[in-house]
Amino acid sequence: MRNLISLALKSHGADYVEIRIEDHERTRISLRGKQVDELSTAHSMGGCVRALANGGWGFVSFNDIENLQDHVKLAVNQARLVGNSRAILAPTEPVEDFVTPELVKDPRGISLTDKKALLDDYNNIMLGYSPKVQTTSVAYVDRYSKKYFANSEGAFIEQQYCDVGATFTAFAKDGDNVQQMFTTAGGITGFQAVEGLHEDVRDVAKRAVECLDAKPVKGGQYTVILDPGLAGVFVHEAFGHLSESDFIYENDRMRDIMVLGKEFGAPILNIVDSAALPGQRGSYKYDDEGVPASKTYLIKDGILVGRLHSRETAGKLGEGTTGNARAIDYRHRPIVRMTNTYIENGASRFEDMISGIDEGIYAVDAYGGQTTMEMFTFSSREAFMIRNGKIAERVRDVVLTGNVFDTLKNIDAIGDDFKISGGGTGGCGKGGQWPLPVSDGSPHIRIRNVVVGGR
Repeated sequence: MRNLISLALKSHGADYVEIRIEDHERTRISLRGKQVDELSTAHSMGGCVRALANGGWGFVSFNDIENLQDHVKLAVNQARLVGNSRAILAPTEPVEDFVTPELVKDPRGISLTDKKALLDDYNNIMLGYSPKVQTTSVAYVDRYSKKYFANSEGAFIEQQYCDVGATFTAFAKDGDNVQQMFTTAGGITGFQAVEGLHEDVRDVAKRAVECLDAKPVKGGQYTVILDPGLAGVFVHEAFGHLSESDFIYENDRMRDIMVLGKEFGAPILNIVDSAALPGQRGSYKYDDEGVPASKTYLIKDGILVGRLHSRETAGKLGEGTTGNARAIDYRHRPIVRMTNTYIENGASRFEDMISGIDEGIYAVDAYGGQTTMEMFTFSSREAFMIRNGKIAERVRDVVLTGNVFDTLKNIDAIGDDFKISGGGTGGCGKGGQWPLPVSDGSPHIRIRNVVVGGR
């Protein structure tokens, strides 16, 4: 493989050329109720060439690796057709390395029969919990990838990567009232990440049934405490995407807002993105431009101090590389993406955070949400009223809305119970590339003056 790639990189005539070759093995299992939706294995191999000439990019993806030199020529010709300016790439030291995963239990050594049998056990636990559990959904994916990267600057990296994930959902029904609850599991260290979840999936069914008795929340403005799951989703969706520099340099308004050195929160607030965090789904040693992973502070002591970069965005903005250029596979070009994004630990105990709240809301995990520029809307998976400093009755239909910059400034307490999560079969979507493995996390956080939609 190295000889083939090295030969193709000779005499290309561009300012810069990179080649990625990828080999993927995948298993996918999907159950809905008692039915099997999917039970499949797949193998794919292909590559891509990206070339830069006179500021223009050419990109070619392919499956016939033997004709690699022809693909390089085509990408270079594309780049020359559109290039009309000076190329700017932030410098990085070319690396030669070989990276293998540290697996406890390789999913390739587990038969498809055994994988399905375990998922059937989990599914039957949820279905058998209560007659009110009407149906379930179980999804499982594992993928083992070998990725080769080389560029015209002399880099040559082989990285192997394993990703295992599962999502378990229970749907409970009482008349016209339908509630759902789900949990996820997974990681990059092997199949054991989805084993031993029998109590977890039973708890999913239990919570789905309990949500049937929850009353809709009364809309208004509350002090809200987010659990680590929902706080992690919030920091990823509402703030993390605004820190991706391709978005910043293409948007004049965001460039005026996201000014380094600007105060974004209290001194207790620290937000990080780091692919160098061990063992998480968003972790790797090198990104898809061969740049080493790093720990990047986005907010430090309440001040905006950094953002996420590819080599191109770092060059255009005159900043250092961060190792955040990622592509979902060889069919796509690398773009600026998050990895493991999180709020660092604070010093507050959870009991102290709720003790001074006369009437507030404790919001747990997220069904999802949407962001438009700095505005966000999130639906919590579960929620409880806080009354007189204590967790009180369960409520539902809790939708949090607001401006992310105002919300960050209204964080007045950060817990000491950091948790990061990134299991499941999903990931982050951007630019038509989904699902890209990521993790997010946080301790509990307390936010003043949150608008909560309800009835």
